[in-house]
Amino acid sequence: MLRLAVLGSTGSIGTQTLDVARRHPDRVRVVALAAHRSVDAMEAQALAVRPDVCAMGDLDAARDLERRLAGTGIRVLGGMEALDDLAASPENDVVVAALVGAAGLSSTLAAARAGKRIALANKESLVVGGALVTETIRQSGGQLLPVDSEHSALFQCLAGERPETVERLVLTGSGGPFRTRDLATFETIAPEEALRHPTWAMGAKITIDSATMMNKGLEAIEAAWLFGVDADRLGVVLHPPSIVHSLVVFRDGSTKAQLGPPSMLVPIQLALSWPDRWPADFPRQAFDVPFALEFTPPDPARYPALGLAFDALRVGGAAPAVLNAANEAAVAAFLDRKLPFPGIARTVALALNAAPGFDATTFDGLMDADAWARRFVEDRLG
Repeated sequence: MLRLAVLGSTGSIGTQTLDVARRHPDRVRVVALAAHRSVDAMEAQALAVRPDVCAMGDLDAARDLERRLAGTGIRVLGGMEALDDLAASPENDVVVAALVGAAGLSSTLAAARAGKRIALANKESLVVGGALVTETIRQSGGQLLPVDSEHSALFQCLAGERPETVERLVLTGSGGPFRTRDLATFETIAPEEALRHPTWAMGAKITIDSATMMNKGLEAIEAAWLFGVDADRLGVVLHPPSIVHSLVVFRDGSTKAQLGPPSMLVPIQLALSWPDRWPADFPRQAFDVPFALEFTPPDPARYPALGLAFDALRVGGAAPAVLNAANEAAVAAFLDRKLPFPGIARTVALALNAAPGFDATTFDGLMDADAWARRFVEDRLG
């Protein structure tokens, strides 16, 4: 019986993780839930799941939740430190790290120091602190399993293969809603248009990242740390059907691909069950009807954010932390209509070029880089 802690339980990955857990009551017990400030959603989850403890990063939200859950026997913790404590608690075996943004790095590190199995859905943990997280896991004997569909696909394709036989990892992406839109109209793109993803139902920030393809750039940085490859052995291709979730090319010319209907339930469950594969009624890829697999290279003029991410990966150090924070701030500004759609990538490029040096070997140094990049974007917007 896995004792499961879900950090970011009220978000898309968190709610789907609870769906997986409900399907396997004989295998999984949810002992802890955590979120930042979504009190209504957390209350509903707590009453449905009945964990031992809930944690809210926002103290006011924690106090509100504690009042609502009075008499249930469910403990309520508050503050960002509580999220770290919950991640490292000896009461859980597996931590689903699904908190959004760089805020998830601290709790991921706490789980890593405690030697947990971490089902990683917070890509920023490795984008911002890849060296710290992977070294901490190496020292503690913990385990890091990817939840992102692309990284889960790579993980599955690499299972049983020797690292020296791998030539290239290729991430697939849908290309977002503007794959064929006239570039001359990009300055007029409205947030509502960018939020209409053609394939996936996701949160606002990741949906905008999909439209700019910054999400693929962040995923490339994450893949570099997960699988020990450099930028020159990573690639990205457009694949609008979203059936092939990623590919691995081997030195003998063979290529492996992982296929399936677009669904996060499969990679979430795999991260919990590995090396087993639990039975589930998730949708299967149908092979008794015709379907096409279309692959095209991304246009650098249409997706400049993708190139910026690869630049940051090659520079290393705190550059990915600056990239990530500047992007988060620029996406927020676009959603608030303070910045045009192409301004997201332009602002990130300016931040990368202006960034001073930061100590990327410490958590505090990385947080300094993160804070600097956010201030840089805010200052430019006035």
